[in-house]
Amino acid sequence: MLSYLLFTLTIGGIYALLALSLNLIWGGVGMVNLGLAGFFAVGAYATAIVTGAGAPVIVGLGSALLASAIVGLLVTYGTLRLRGDYLAIVTLGLAEVIRLIALNERWLTNGADGMSGIVAPLRSTVGSQAFNLGYLVFVSAVVILMWLLLRRLDHSPFGRAMKAVREDQELAGFAGKPVLRLKLQAFALSAAVAGLAGALYGHFQSYISPDHFQPLITIYIFLAVSAGGVGRPAGAVIGAYAVVAFLEGTRFVAELLPGVDPLQAAALREMLVGAALLLILHLRPQGLLPERIQPARKTRP
Repeated sequence: MLSYLLFTLTIGGIYALLALSLNLIWGGVGMVNLGLAGFFAVGAYATAIVTGAGAPVIVGLGSALLASAIVGLLVTYGTLRLRGDYLAIVTLGLAEVIRLIALNERWLTNGADGMSGIVAPLRSTVGSQAFNLGYLVFVSAVVILMWLLLRRLDHSPFGRAMKAVREDQELAGFAGKPVLRLKLQAFALSAAVAGLAGALYGHFQSYISPDHFQPLITIYIFLAVSAGGVGRPAGAVIGAYAVVAFLEGTRFVAELLPGVDPLQAAALREMLVGAALLLILHLRPQGLLPERIQPARKTRP
């Protein structure tokens, strides 16, 4: 039971990083990114390849950040003229392209067999139980640090400029804001955070395959940010942990129902997730922790 609880909390922390990534790009500059699973995969495979070649784990984490940021920049350059639904469709397609590359390029990713034996720091030395506890502490520290950094960014001039672009990018451009540069920087930062989450996931599981990066992950993260509150980092984190708790809780509820096979139980869980989202959006349209509107600063005459 303890191992299961540690596992659930660790996955909750990884989902929290993904939620912070989405909140940065969606709540920041208003760009709808449905390609989170793709950047998640880039980070996981980048650290698996680098550490598999003998590099330290810290180098693997850095490579995940860099690779995901580069992919994010390329995506932004290719979608500069797209907004709203069109951007969402393109990024969703990108995530599936990345998954198919991982599935078919066996020379790089080992294809459908996946990559096993990813370095799990000190697991063989301290044992699985102590490793799970230590990794939970590490992931939680990363989540807290990222939340503090993004919260500070949110209240900085850069964060206010991003939200100006979110509200009206034409007006922001007329006001002298570098709209293109802000979009590039926001998307690269968001992709890097998602890649970091993927790297942490890879080292925790010690095995990754294309099946681990299905589009359903993106749906869960959108649910987390929508339920927590778009535009507020704390809401994204709380929403992520709430989604993981709800997913795991419904697992036991579905198993208690008589005459329900595993496939039906899985479908029932997805239905309950959708119903929960509808209920939250009906009761709290702006999420559990709505974004705080900062009052305009008074200028001296």
